[in-house]
Amino acid sequence: MISEMFSYGFIQRAFLGGMLVSLCAALLGVSLVLKRYSMIGDGLSHVSFGALSIAIACGIAPLKFAIPVVIIAAFLLLRLAEDGKMRSDAAIAMVSASALAIGVIVTSLTTGLSTDIYSYMFGSILAMTKDDVIVCVGLSVIVIIMFIFCYHRVFAVTFDENFSKATGVQVGMYNTLISVLTAVTVVIGIKMMGAMLISSLIIFPALTSMRVFKSFLSVTICSAILSIFNFSIGLICSYAFSIPAGASVVVVNLGMFIIFSFALFKRTIVRVKK
Repeated sequence: MISEMFSYGFIQRAFLGGMLVSLCAALLGVSLVLKRYSMIGDGLSHVSFGALSIAIACGIAPLKFAIPVVIIAAFLLLRLAEDGKMRSDAAIAMVSASALAIGVIVTSLTTGLSTDIYSYMFGSILAMTKDDVIVCVGLSVIVIIMFIFCYHRVFAVTFDENFSKATGVQVGMYNTLISVLTAVTVVIGIKMMGAMLISSLIIFPALTSMRVFKSFLSVTICSAILSIFNFSIGLICSYAFSIPAGASVVVVNLGMFIIFSFALFKRTIVRVKK
């Protein structure tokens, strides 16, 4: 079945693009979860859906229009959180609901629930094109390079921004960089996972890894490995049982979270007995 599955070009594109998006989301997700910005992925996915709906209605190339819009939204959310005038969760909820509402209104007044809109909402393994894969490769290279060369600064910014500022680290620049990379990851991944489910790639691997590991490096490595593994299993299950790829990947992530939680619980019981 697996050999038959990978004989199709769209499956090959989906597998490669999905793995790269999963890797980027997992690496960025560790910092976002620890900084309590984990829901920014959900907010940006709704902004992306609104932007994509407008692009389709106006006949504009969806990605070329959506990427700058979502980057601006990420920058705006970051500024609202830094100013302290509005809590980050409230800002994300406000922008998320507004963008989703705009997308729904534009869709209802123009194209209706077309195949393209449906795939952007819930994901489709048929949606990945060669251009999307090329963008995924470029994005993954940028994210990996950032983590290799900026690891210590990202670590410092994640855990203590005030100390980082005192030591001369440009906190604003690194926060903006993380937000921009998250925005691009969400826009690319939304075609595979859908606007309703893309945030799971950011949240689940990091939370699952934190059930067992404690150090930042261990959590990051485990999160990256888990994200790629879970996506692979989810895509195979999607093909085998003819279910949506995004939902399948989320359920696999949920199952892995439960397994790691059980392992943590079992280890705690053993310690108590000792």
